[in-house]
Amino acid sequence: MNARSPGIPARLTAVLGAALLLLGCLTAVAPPAAAAPTLLSQGKTATASSSENPDYTPARLAFDGDSGTRWSSAFADPQWIQVDLGASASVERIVLNWEGAYARAFQLQVSTDGAQWATIHSTTTGTGGVQTIPVSGSGRFVRMYGTARATGYGYSLWEFQVYGTTGGQPPGPGTVAVTGSQGNWRLTVDGAPYTIKGLTWGPPVSAAGQYMPDLRSMGVNTIRTWGTDASSRPLFDAAAANGIRVIAGFWLQPGGGPGSGGCVNYVTDTAYKTTMLGEIRNWTTTYKDHAGVLMWNVGNESVLGMQNCFSGAELESQRNAYTAFVNEAARAIHTIDPNHPVTSTDAWVGAWPYYKANAPDLDLYAVNAYNAVCGVKQAWIDGGYTKPYIVTEAGPAGEWEVPNDANGVPNEPTDVQKRDGYASAWNCVTGHTGVSLGATMFHYGLEEDFGGVWFNLLPGGQKRLAYHEVKRLYSGQASANTPPVITGLNVANAGAVASGSQFRMTANIADPNGDAISYAVKLNSKYINNAGGFIDAPFVRNGDGSFSVTAPQMLGVWKVYLYARDGQGNVGIETRSLRVVPPPVSGTNLARGRPATASSFQSFGDLNPGKAVDGDLTTRWASDWSDPQWIQVDLGASRAFRHVQLVWETSFARSYQIQTSNDGVNWTTVHSTTAGDGGADDVDVNATARYVRVNGTQRGTEWGYSLFEFGVYGN
Repeated sequence: MNARSPGIPARLTAVLGAALLLLGCLTAVAPPAAAAPTLLSQGKTATASSSENPDYTPARLAFDGDSGTRWSSAFADPQWIQVDLGASASVERIVLNWEGAYARAFQLQVSTDGAQWATIHSTTTGTGGVQTIPVSGSGRFVRMYGTARATGYGYSLWEFQVYGTTGGQPPGPGTVAVTGSQGNWRLTVDGAPYTIKGLTWGPPVSAAGQYMPDLRSMGVNTIRTWGTDASSRPLFDAAAANGIRVIAGFWLQPGGGPGSGGCVNYVTDTAYKTTMLGEIRNWTTTYKDHAGVLMWNVGNESVLGMQNCFSGAELESQRNAYTAFVNEAARAIHTIDPNHPVTSTDAWVGAWPYYKANAPDLDLYAVNAYNAVCGVKQAWIDGGYTKPYIVTEAGPAGEWEVPNDANGVPNEPTDVQKRDGYASAWNCVTGHTGVSLGATMFHYGLEEDFGGVWFNLLPGGQKRLAYHEVKRLYSGQASANTPPVITGLNVANAGAVASGSQFRMTANIADPNGDAISYAVKLNSKYINNAGGFIDAPFVRNGDGSFSVTAPQMLGVWKVYLYARDGQGNVGIETRSLRVVPPPVSGTNLARGRPATASSFQSFGDLNPGKAVDGDLTTRWASDWSDPQWIQVDLGASRAFRHVQLVWETSFARSYQIQTSNDGVNWTTVHSTTAGDGGADDVDVNATARYVRVNGTQRGTEWGYSLFEFGVYGN
């Protein structure tokens, strides 16, 4: 996500040159002696494609000045080791002190950003031992890229020494520009071509220093954010220190596609627009000279999101007003910062006609596109656009783009399909030559929840197949160690798993490196109560490799996730849905279809008490939101029964009693609890009565009491 090194501005250089020329005419001046090359690499930050043993042979040991310690790689081709010199330098000599495991074929390379490399030495006849290699090149990063080992082991260096001279000027903010003409555009940084190889940023800003080196090792040169404020500086600093640049966002309501963050009237709300324009001006002024900035991005998915705020002619008016405001912001940014482009992101190419009509000051367009990304090129052609674009979110198919499974919920792509989704997206982005300027694919995130497992490259800090695929796409280097692969995941009887019972799960699981695998099983209830987080599911792995998993108590469609971890920081995750239903009860349901009454019921949606005794698990009774509340059923005559089943909706009872009566006035308690937890409550009772009542005295939620079914069973 970046590159830079402006050095001395050209105009100042010309002035200094003229002054020196005049001085030379007045008196002969001896040329300054060339500075002797010095050792630049010792003790500097080092990274590598792999380490044979991260505890004993990490990359840093090749730069510690100790010929008794070493770096060694995995036993595979290719492998690399690189050093960050901390500033741009002229590199004149490299000394490689090989251990017995040396390179037969390798290149020495330099880079200004740690992503795009230039080869300054190449050989296919490496000799091992101590090699002193004269070179000529410049850059901040220096790499040995091994392509053929000389032995059956990996690559191993006692010392890797880089000699040269520093330019004496730290990298500065540089000038980023969109240049070229229709269909032949390019993005440049200080005049050098720059293709955005990016990811959207997910970790906390406080962790930027920890994760930026990893992004750099993946070949990432750009990250994208959605908001810029006082907290952004550590992120910009860490990015710049690692040769990465930032597409710095400014959030506008309603952002995020579905109208999140509230609705704003862009036709009439001048106060909001004035406030946001002030914020944009403030933070542009604050960071315009920061070396971490690549470009500014005003708004995210608001043109689409407005459909949840307005309709008809008013929707059109608001979309035009919003994109006109984006143009006002772009004009303000350009006035403050003429050295960085401005774009605006939306969730569909259907927003581009509004930008074309109302935002001429944008330098380029931007779009979030997942499974639809390969249609962006044709949409650009059909729309007759005259500006280039970037893709600011892309990757595997999203929840809104996939068909539903047998349980009626979106069928999440497999790990393999997600990996292939990134490759397909990148191929389509780079396939629109001269128009598409790159992408920040979604998402370098750590969250281990519903959305995180669907999209994140490293949920919980563990690397997925997709992480390694993005690394391959951006750096051209395949990882030596990759995650376990899970295929053919199946949940037995997934359409009807009794609550609290055990269900069987099978899968084919293989680790490409033969690493030992550990397992975990997790559950998520998003499609029941919109919960994002996971809970651990009790399970055992059977001798045949299958898994016996305990189902949750709450009824409805859950997602179950199988984790396979390799102990090397990698994880494979696959998921399926299962429908949790009440446990079957033998005998006759005496309450089914009988008259039912309640202390209250919600008329909205007709949640009357009869819905709890209709035998239909998709209908329910719901009470007012207060304590106490009750529901009762009239069995028609005194009947003997032995079991009561209560199938709760999300709004369950924490404390309740089951009571019986022969006259509907005087009640006897036959069961009582203060530890209700929802789901399906199965209660064995031996009673004879005409009326049976559930008397709720404490709700388990902020809402009322709600039952899908109230069953009374006899023989």
